[in-house]
Amino acid sequence: MGQVLLVRHGQASWGAEDYDLLSPLGWEQARLLGAAFALRGLKPEVIVQGGMRRHRETTRAVCEAAGWDGLEVMNDPAWNEFDHLGMLAAHPGPEWADGEPTPEEFQEWFEAASLRWTSGKGDYPESFETFTQRVTDAFARTSALVGPSATGVVLTSGGAITWIVAHLLTGGAASDPATAALWGQLNKVVVNSSVTKVVVGRRGATLVSFNEHSHLEGNGLSYR
Repeated sequence: MGQVLLVRHGQASWGAEDYDLLSPLGWEQARLLGAAFALRGLKPEVIVQGGMRRHRETTRAVCEAAGWDGLEVMNDPAWNEFDHLGMLAAHPGPEWADGEPTPEEFQEWFEAASLRWTSGKGDYPESFETFTQRVTDAFARTSALVGPSATGVVLTSGGAITWIVAHLLTGGAASDPATAALWGQLNKVVVNSSVTKVVVGRRGATLVSFNEHSHLEGNGLSYR
């Protein structure tokens, strides 16, 4: 059977002027993953990256550490993360004591905004339904490239990965409340540079593992 390994990017620069670049920890997480792939002797036939800078930087660090320097990398911006800034702008937060939320207050705001977005209420630059459909389509394209026997590695974001997982587990669409709720729960716990494995065979795509991050144990675990 073929397999698709969905890799979440390394830690981005949360709180910086430009969020869409890896932090020093994010670079190290990606290198550790690449080294782990090298130890396993993994050499994919297909490498796909999303269109965001943090995807490209993660790809570069993983490929260098894994010894994949000569392999072709395909770009597919449909693997990009959802627009969290647009989502938050449509669900303004309260007036915080210091003008800016604490990490705990931000998480509470983010989860409330996510719940409203997945419910289909409100006007957004990209709806939850549109986001999930483009990720589903991206996964179908990647699976077709991988075929019945090859290995594909996708460098993408947590929201995209957890949608594929939620969809495969329930078979539901964005309009299904149970699937949307599962996506929300999974999206809270996906680890930077983690690996989610999906096998592709005659029965279609099957989830084998989610959020594997043994290369980080005791050395730089982060969720955001």
